[in-house]
Amino acid sequence: MYAVPFYGESSFLMYRKDLFDQVGIAVPEDPTWQEVAGWAAQFDNPDAKMAGICLRGKPGWGEVLAPLNTVINTFGGRWYDENWNAQLTSPQVEDAVQFYVDTVKEHGQPGPATSGFGECATQFAQGNTAMWYDATSAVSVLEDPASSKVVGNIGYAKAPKVEKSDPGWLYTWALGIPESAKNKDDAWKFISWMTNKDYIQKVGTELGWSRVPPGSRLSTYEIPEYQEAAQAFGPITLESINNADPKNPTVQPVPYTGVQFLTIPEFQDLGTRVSQQISAAIAGQKSVKEALEQSQQYAEVVGKTYQENR
Repeated sequence: MYAVPFYGESSFLMYRKDLFDQVGIAVPEDPTWQEVAGWAAQFDNPDAKMAGICLRGKPGWGEVLAPLNTVINTFGGRWYDENWNAQLTSPQVEDAVQFYVDTVKEHGQPGPATSGFGECATQFAQGNTAMWYDATSAVSVLEDPASSKVVGNIGYAKAPKVEKSDPGWLYTWALGIPESAKNKDDAWKFISWMTNKDYIQKVGTELGWSRVPPGSRLSTYEIPEYQEAAQAFGPITLESINNADPKNPTVQPVPYTGVQFLTIPEFQDLGTRVSQQISAAIAGQKSVKEALEQSQQYAEVVGKTYQENR
């Protein structure tokens, strides 16, 4: 099925520029995860109800695994080697997951194991966390005065790195027409209307330029009104999308494509199972090692099907 994107996104670090300015910290354009963890520890203040960082911990292949997979990738980890041997208990993956779990448990938001995109968006927009690493599309919430208390006080930086630079993800929300659709012409009329330049202008003028669907049309980034409204996040969003590399998501070669997910039919189920293990580790119900050992077993089952069909 072919589909037309109406949202395109990567991932980046969002931080409270006002708080960082107060203590004299200048965030580089491409920070490291070690730097981010240090800042999270510095700003973490439970007495003031301020978390150092918000990171997803909610189970779901599209929840905790989205940011976590970019961390695994930049630490040099991978789900499978070139021969479809599962690698979820490799030192690189274990180091990455342990780092992620420790960071969110020690300096993250309350209830990290049940926090997803929506929960972290609320935490950051209400001024309860100093940083948030997530989707570039989050700006539609954070830069809207109707939903955010921190408008104008947000800085943006590239997805944090360790070994691999530009580890941000690539994703799109798209509108498609199934072969079984009964009203294909009408469906196309709606899709073409919702993804054309006039629609972008309509959203910008009526709802505000920070609410414009990002990443779907290159021409959006050439609109003067959008450039002015999005000067803090527009260029870095476009750069992050352009630099994302689904064909080479990590340091070592892999037999699959995809940054924050694997483009194989089994990943929705496999990713959900693995995410449940990671979320349990964040909740303190098991160790990271135990979570990854179980995840490895799930991944081996899927890997064998590809080994047999080679």
